[in-house]
Amino acid sequence: MKHRLLIPALALLCGAAATPVMANDTLNALSKKALGTIAGTSSTSSSSSSSSSSTLGASLSDSQIATGLKDALRVGTEKAVATVGKPGGFLNDAAVHIPLPGPLAKVKSGLAMVGASGLADDLEQRLNKAAETAAPKAASIFGNAVSKMTIDDARGVLSGPSDSATQYFKRTTTPELLSALKPVIDSSLADVGAVQSYNALTAQAKSLPMASSLNLDLNDYVANKALDGIFYYLAKQEADIRANPAARTTDAIKALFK
Repeated sequence: MKHRLLIPALALLCGAAATPVMANDTLNALSKKALGTIAGTSSTSSSSSSSSSSTLGASLSDSQIATGLKDALRVGTEKAVATVGKPGGFLNDAAVHIPLPGPLAKVKSGLAMVGASGLADDLEQRLNKAAETAAPKAASIFGNAVSKMTIDDARGVLSGPSDSATQYFKRTTTPELLSALKPVIDSSLADVGAVQSYNALTAQAKSLPMASSLNLDLNDYVANKALDGIFYYLAKQEADIRANPAARTTDAIKALFK
């Protein structure tokens, strides 16, 4: 009788011991299946994203691609230049605000101790105003670069990353942009009083031990900072046109990015 009772008991114990093992095996199988599904979905998503970029304009003629892309670049560059080329465009925008050049920024705290921080603040404002005055000159240069773009250039920009047009402009227009901006900035620095402000500031700063050399090229500094600001907003405009249907303001742009 005792043997008969032990047999069912042993069977129950064996079943209980086996149940966690079976459950673990089942969970492992389900986990592998789920991970495989997720990996497949991720791969498909990545492939789809890459494919959608490379197939933009696939059904359009070279002429349609060129027209659509040139429209997009015209809209993007005009908006970028308009954003910074207005009163406060650089001065009041933290993203593109032009600070004092490094050597002057370093002595600013020392100038405050001798009551001359106002001179530094005044110069900083004038540098930004000079950049705002010069920025509109970039519009015509961007326009010329767009008109010279080949169909191979256009296809490369179209299938590239979200800032590929911006990078194209950096490669092809930076020297010309600097040449065009510098005379305007030079004149603007004089017109807004930045030269006089700089001279007064450096004269005051020479009394400080950390201001051993303040012989700076303000024109070159402001021109390069102005370009940084223009390209910053050009990249934002380009990404917006690619991602946001509402930013596609002409039929040619809509056909290109649909």
